[in-house]
Amino acid sequence: MNTKIERPPLAMRILFATPILGHIARDIQKDINSIYYALVILVTLVVLGVKAWGVVALAMTALAFVPVVLITLIAITLGK
Repeated sequence: MNTKIERPPLAMRILFATPILGHIARDIQKDINSIYYALVILVTLVVLGVKAWGVVALAMTALAFVPVVLITLIAITLGK
């Protein structure tokens, strides 16, 4: 009797091993509705950052999301 245990892909293992993002990713994998809580927390952090540091925090947030948007556009272009 051979029972093979499938290991998750390397990218998923690396994501799960990161301290904060891994915990959030595991929660989202268990319950998809957890992503809404994560988005509310992200928006709250951006609002508090803008309140503390002004428009610079908003610009840095937009700058941080440039690679995410670029990867999303490439994925849409390739049809994935």
